[in-house]
Amino acid sequence: MENGSVTTPFGRRSVALALVRRQIAAAEAGRAASADKWKVFRDASEARELLGLQDRSLAVLNALLSFYPDNELRRDAQLVVFPSNAQLTLRAHGIAGATLRRHLALLVEAGLILRRDSANGKRYARKDRAGAIESAFGFDISPLLWRADELAGMAQQVVADRFALRRAKETLTICRRDIRKLITAAIEEGATGNWTFIEECFAQLLDRIPRAPKTAEIVSILRDMELLRSEIINLLEMQVKSSNYSTNDAHSERHIQNSNPESISESEASVEKELAEKSQQKLDRETMQVFPLDLVLKACPEIGSYGPLGIINNWRDLMSAAVVVRSMLGISPRAYQDACRMMGQENAAVTMACILQRSGHIKSAGAYLRDLSIKAGRGEFSLGPALMALLRANGGAGHTASASLVRRL
Repeated sequence: MENGSVTTPFGRRSVALALVRRQIAAAEAGRAASADKWKVFRDASEARELLGLQDRSLAVLNALLSFYPDNELRRDAQLVVFPSNAQLTLRAHGIAGATLRRHLALLVEAGLILRRDSANGKRYARKDRAGAIESAFGFDISPLLWRADELAGMAQQVVADRFALRRAKETLTICRRDIRKLITAAIEEGATGNWTFIEECFAQLLDRIPRAPKTAEIVSILRDMELLRSEIINLLEMQVKSSNYSTNDAHSERHIQNSNPESISESEASVEKELAEKSQQKLDRETMQVFPLDLVLKACPEIGSYGPLGIINNWRDLMSAAVVVRSMLGISPRAYQDACRMMGQENAAVTMACILQRSGHIKSAGAYLRDLSIKAGRGEFSLGPALMALLRANGGAGHTASASLVRRL
């Protein structure tokens, strides 16, 4: 043995030890008694990338198999073919000699054929007196029989992977078109939202798609695109429902104004007046309870990284960040919509910022938000104490004045 190679019983040429081990393992693992040589060839062709083969390699293998007279490979048969290079070149569509030798070596390295060399390196067969082949020297195609089941499994896996890739590409294309249509419709109809930032996110996802993508890459991009599509749909649904609430309120107000005043007694009129005054007082209180944005950001600094481009400059940025945080914390769109209805969009966004700031101490963010919404509907919830507590927890200079402002509000 020299330089990590040995002279094997299959011939006098030196081969790598790793190749010998692979050939012996294949021989020991072989269980098939027979196999159709062209079916095995089709399986090997399907799995060529896994085997490290090229199209020319398959052309040479096809030529070798054409020299085996039967269609069925049998364990008890003579599975050695011995064509000359000239004959192989002719059946391999005129492949050059150097190219032929290179692809024969690739087939040996892939473990699909073995070399059985004679003493003088020639390829030939010895026949007995009856004309039957007694011994042959050339290329042994028995590994194709040994590995028939393995090659069939590899081919099936390649087909399954190809199907999965095609299906993922189709799903990605549909999702991409949906997002494009949603953004275009939202911009044309003047829907509220930071559509410039959403366009940038969409463009970044498109830039991640490689020219020759793998299934895992497509699945990763598809997951992010579906999340973006879901967020756009949620944002638009919230605006539609908010518009419906406003329409219903306006309809109720017109109904009251158009009623016959003569059918209403004086006591009923006074009750309506009192309710209207209380409603206006409640509205005034709610308006007073919208805290300054800079104070909210001091109390809840973590929300800042979820704003467009990682910063919050205005209330619209805060509300956009709240939608992202809502999805991240697993809060349902319905729960957040209820919070917006009970508290107002600004206060709902501030509440989301507070929940994010204390997320490590809250077991279920969705249940917590629903509980706060119910209390807000009963007039039992105020953001002031929550913001004061967070300001104290953050500590630092400048927070004393902010806490005083919270108390006054």
